[in-house]
Amino acid sequence: MTMACSSGTSSGTSSELQGMMDQRKRKRMISNRESARRSRMRKQKHLDDLASQLTQLRSQNQQLLTSVNLTSHKYLAVEAENSVLRAQVNELSHRLDSLNQIIHLLNFFEPDASTSTFFNNPFNFSHPIMASADMLQY
Repeated sequence: MTMACSSGTSSGTSSELQGMMDQRKRKRMISNRESARRSRMRKQKHLDDLASQLTQLRSQNQQLLTSVNLTSHKYLAVEAENSVLRAQVNELSHRLDSLNQIIHLLNFFEPDASTSTFFNNPFNFSHPIMASADMLQY
C-alpha cells in the first residue's frame, strides 16, 4: 500500500504540477495578449499622431507657398517700379545735362550776365542747374 500511496501521491503531484504549468501557460498567454494589445494601441496612437502631424505640415506648407507667391508678386511689382524710376532718373539726368550745356553756351557767348537782357537770356542763369535725389522723387 505504501507503494500505491506513493504512486498515488506522485501521480497527484504530477497532475498538480501539470495544472500549475497550465496555469502559468494561461497567465503567460494572457500577459502576451495584453502586451500585444498595448503594442497595437501604441502603434495606432503613433500612426494617429503621424497623421495629425502630416495634416499640420501640409497646412503649414500651403501657408508658406501662399506667402512665397505673395512675396514674389510684391517683389516683381517693386522691381517693375524700380525699373520705371531708373528710367525716369536717366531721362531727368539727360535733361539736366542738356540744360547745363545750354547754360554753359549762353554764358560762353555772354560772359557778363549783368548786361544780358531777358530776350538774350530769358532764364538769367549764371550757375549750372543742380538736382538732388530728393528733387527727382515724385
